[in-house]
Amino acid sequence: MSPILEINNLFKSYGSTEILKDINVSIEEGDFLVLVGPSGCGKSTLLNCIAGLEPISGGALSIGGRDMTTVSPKDRDIAMVFQSYALYPTMTVAKNITFGMKVRGVDAATQAEKLAYVAQQLQIEPLLKRKPGQLSGGQRQRVAMGRALVRDPKLFLFDEPLSNLDAKLRVEMRTELKALHQRLGASMVYVTHDQIEAMTLATKIVVMKGGVIQQIGTPSEIYNRPANLFVADFMGSPAMNLIPAKTRSSDAGTHIEIARENDAPIVLSDSKNRDLPQDVILGVRPEDIADAAKLAGGEAQGAECLIDIVEPAGADTFAVMQLGGKHVTARLHSETTAAAGLPQKLTFDLGKASYFSPDTGLRLN
Repeated sequence: MSPILEINNLFKSYGSTEILKDINVSIEEGDFLVLVGPSGCGKSTLLNCIAGLEPISGGALSIGGRDMTTVSPKDRDIAMVFQSYALYPTMTVAKNITFGMKVRGVDAATQAEKLAYVAQQLQIEPLLKRKPGQLSGGQRQRVAMGRALVRDPKLFLFDEPLSNLDAKLRVEMRTELKALHQRLGASMVYVTHDQIEAMTLATKIVVMKGGVIQQIGTPSEIYNRPANLFVADFMGSPAMNLIPAKTRSSDAGTHIEIARENDAPIVLSDSKNRDLPQDVILGVRPEDIADAAKLAGGEAQGAECLIDIVEPAGADTFAVMQLGGKHVTARLHSETTAAAGLPQKLTFDLGKASYFSPDTGLRLN
C-alpha cells in the first residue's frame, strides 16, 4: 500500500534564498505527522507546499499515490485548518460548515447528514444557529475543524491551530484533537512550534531547523534518542541537560568525568557505551537526575551536588546546579529536602544517557 503522503527531494527557494532543502518525508494512512521547529525553520512553508498554496522549486510530492507537484489546491483532496479559523462572520455555524459542500453542488440531504455527524463528533450541536462573533476561541476552533471534517479529505492540514487559545484551552483542545484522530483514523499533518504539542499529538514527528530536517521519528525516538544537539535541546520541557564531559576507558567500561567549580569532578561509569572520544557532550534528561532514594538500581549512581536554585512546581521540584560549567536541572519529587546553597546527594541514571560530539553535534551512541 502506497503512503498517503510522500515527499521526495523537495526544495523550495525564493530567488536565490533556499527555504526548504532536500525534504524527504512519507506517512501512512491514519498517521498524525507533526512538523515542529523554531520560528522561521520552514515548517509552515512545507505545509503550504503540501497544500499547493506554494509551488515547489524541485522534487516531487504525492498524495494518495497521485503526483500532486503541479495540481491546484482545490484538486488535491485536502482540508486545511488555519490559525485564524477563517470563518464567514455573517453566516451561522451550520452554514459555515456546509458552505463548501453547497458550492460543490452536494445535495441538501447529504449536507444535513454530514453536518449532523460532525456536530455530534465535535459536540457543537447547541452552537449551529449562532454566528462566529458569538463563539469563544475554542468553539470557533471546533467549527473550523467541522468545516474541514465534512470534506472527508484524504489529508487534513493544520497550521498552528491552537496558538490563539489560552494555556488551559490549548490543553483541552489538544486532548480533543487526539481523541478525534483516534476516532476518525484520519491522516493529519500538523504544524506547531510547541514541542509539548508535538510530543502529545504525533504518531510521527519531523524536527526542522533552517529548512533542513534534523530528525524524523516517533515521539519516543525523538525524546529518548535525539539525533543531534539541536533536537536534544529543543525537544523536552525542561530541556535535556547537555554537559561537557571527559571520558576514560577501562576494563569495566567508560568513566565519565564532569568538572565542578571549587570541587573534585564527578566521576560516573557507563558499562554500555565504550569507544567514546575523550571529549563528549553528555545528555541527561532532568528526570534521570533524582533524589538518591528515588533512582535505586539500574544504571543509577550517586554524587553530591551543590544546589543553586530550587523551583517548586507542584508534583515536581526542579533543582538547578552548576556542572561542567553549565546550568543542570534535576527533576525531583515535591517532598525533596534539596535546598539552595546546600549540598544534596543525587543519583544519575546513565541507562538513558545520550552522548554527542562537541565538534559536529551529532549523536555518538
